[in-house]
This record gives sequence, structure tokens and C-alpha cells, in this order.
Amino acid sequence: MVLGACAVWSLITATVHEGRPEGVLLAVLAVAAGYSAGRICGALLPVAAPCTGALAGLGLAVAVPRLAPGPQIDGPLGHAGATAALLTLCAGGACCAAWAAEAPGLRYALGALAAGITVAAAALGSTSGFVACAAVLLCSLAAGRMTRRGLGLAGLAGAAAVVGGMTWAVAGNRLPAGLTASLAGGLTEHRVQLWRDALRLARCNAAVGVGPGRFGELSSTATRTLVPDGKPHSALLQQAAEQGVVGVGLLAAAFGWVLYTLWRSPRPTPVVLTAGAALTALAAIAAIGNALSFTAVSVGAGLLAGLATARPLADTSPRQETDVRPRDDRLTPGGP
Repeated sequence: MVLGACAVWSLITATVHEGRPEGVLLAVLAVAAGYSAGRICGALLPVAAPCTGALAGLGLAVAVPRLAPGPQIDGPLGHAGATAALLTLCAGGACCAAWAAEAPGLRYALGALAAGITVAAAALGSTSGFVACAAVLLCSLAAGRMTRRGLGLAGLAGAAAVVGGMTWAVAGNRLPAGLTASLAGGLTEHRVQLWRDALRLARCNAAVGVGPGRFGELSSTATRTLVPDGKPHSALLQQAAEQGVVGVGLLAAAFGWVLYTLWRSPRPTPVVLTAGAALTALAAIAAIGNALSFTAVSVGAGLLAGLATARPLADTSPRQETDVRPRDDRLTPGGP
């Protein structure tokens, strides 16, 4: 219902302002397809499926480091943010596979794979990816000692809210000057100006936004860019600018729905919290970059959520042993 509402609202806002909802619809379709595939594969192969997904994502990040053809903005969280997000999901998948494995040797091997993905992020020059993967590894180790998953998921929700609030505060210039300058130095001044344009558009069109895909036309900073990509490089601010308050609410509802399904998941608590940590790290990267604009990342997020919430197949029909004894030249079940 949440994903359907996201698709319908993008069509409504596009109709009002003659926007282009194709990107939003593709992202919704990618998440839904990944989630469905994750639920199926996680039920059939709870260990092999996340391991295969982690290896496939790592191969994609190494073979196609830019994850998209054509020129991209050379910012620390442009295409690099998509690579960081993909590697983070891979590390989360490897850790989930490790916790799902029963053999100690296999569990250690899969843990080594997760550590190798973290090292690969550093080797690829993705500082944000290395930090996010390391955070997922630490959270996964801590998850093995936690018994109350609700408390852990609440902490992850709070962390995502803090990152989103910081992004909004930087865009609105609400932080102390020294802290704002420090953050702007890491994010680049160009990105901060894009955020401020998005916030300005959101304030002028709070109800329905300016329409999907129209930020690049109305942002003065984007139009001055030599090779513009038409995005503010923040999923939160892009929703606010293009789809208004309702769009932001739907984005938050989608993340909240993921955490709720993880809380209700029949999988072990370490698997659930590890997947939650990886998806929260993805949310943090998406809040300060355009990672969700890449189909591979959207599919990977849905896949990991599906794997962590899949209900493993079980033999629900108990075996009944029948004592068959011959009686009067006939086979008759039962005892004497």
C-alpha cells in the first residue's frame, strides 16, 4: 500500500505541474521487484541467496564503478554515493548470510567475505562506502548479543532521523557557522547550494511540490552546472521539492514500513538487525546523495529487505508413523 501510494502521488503531482514521474515509478517498481525476489529466494535459500546477492553486487561495483553511462557530477556522493550504497548492501547481505549459516566454518567464511567487501570499498576509493560497511560490520557483531530487536530498530530509526534532520538543517542554514562550514567542506559548496534551492522550492510549493523531474529546470544552481543531472543529491530534499510534504511523508512511511516488517520478521534477531543497519546506512547515504536514483541500488535495497523478512519453508505437515501389521491376509494400520 505504501509503495502504491508513492506511485499514485507521483502521478498526481506530475499531472498538476506537468512533471515526469517515470523515474519515481521505476524506483518503486525496482524496490517491489527486489523485495518480491528476496522473499522468494530467502524462503528457499536463506544462506545461499544473500551470499549470491553480495557477490553479485560486489562484482557490479568493481566492474562498473560509475554504475551509469555518461558523465556524472564529480562530487564525493554523486555516482560515488551509489557505489557506497551498493557496497553497504553487499556487506549487509554477507553478514546476514553469516548469521543464517549453522556451520561454524561457513559462518566464518561469510564473515570474511563481509570484511573483504569493506576492504574493497577502501580499495575502490569509496571513503563513505568504507565507513558505512565498517558500521554495518560493527552493528552486526553487536546484534549477536541483542535479544530485543525492537530496541535496536528504534535506535536505527533515530539514527536515520538525525541524519535527515542534519541535512535539512544544513539546507536551511540552521546550524552554527563553524559546523556548517565544516560540513560544507566535506559535501562541497555546490551540493549545499543545490540543497538550499530544493528547500526554497519546497517552501514555495509545500502542498504538491513542483512536480517529479522538474528540479533541474527550476534550480538556479543546477542550471549553472556545466553537466547538470537535474537532482539535488538528497532523496529527502528531492521529495520535498518535487512532491511536497506528502512526498516526504510517503518516503518516511516507506522506511518505517521496512523497519516494521523487520520487527515482525520470523528470521533470527541478528539477521534482522544486520539488515536494518545496512538499510539505515543506505538511508543516510541517500539523504546526502542521489544513491536512490540508480536502479541497482533500489533493487538491492528491496532484495535485502525481502531476504531479511522471508519466512523459511518448513514442513507444516507432521510425519505420522503408521504401524502396519498384517491381519487376515490384509495390511491393516494401527496396533493390536
